[in-house]
Amino acid sequence: MPQTPGPIPTVRYREATSADVPAMAGCRAADPQSGPADPRMAAYLDGRHHPQQALAARIAFVALVGDAVAGYIAGHATTRYGYAGEVQYLYVAPAYRRHGVAGHLLRLVAHWFQTQGIRRVCVNADVESAGAVAFYTAHGASPLNQYWYRWDDIGVILAGKRG
Repeated sequence: MPQTPGPIPTVRYREATSADVPAMAGCRAADPQSGPADPRMAAYLDGRHHPQQALAARIAFVALVGDAVAGYIAGHATTRYGYAGEVQYLYVAPAYRRHGVAGHLLRLVAHWFQTQGIRRVCVNADVESAGAVAFYTAHGASPLNQYWYRWDDIGVILAGKRG
């Protein structure tokens, strides 16, 4: 019988900067299944690295338990696939998965997209991860192509609607 995750300590959320990248990478490094963090993360957050078709506007958030990073997300304006926004990074350490951390991070970036006037958002999903695909579809995303998912209105996340 599967076990239900137990309670986790209080999680705080705040905007991230490139100064947070070592802790973000350390969070991911503790998970041998995930592989290393993108080494360009600091440059991305400082506006010096631009994924394909990315525009300058971008944001990142971290989830903190005490002083430790438990997860993070980033997003930016884009023109990729005709969408106006893209979720760039989303990672939550295994100990904090299935506790709502990823969903809270996604709502933070969805709110930012809305404040930027961005409704149509895409995300590259690790299709080999059943958890990633299930997470995005549970939060209203639908397939765009083999590797990408989309929200035609990112507001569905904030409205609590599911696809």
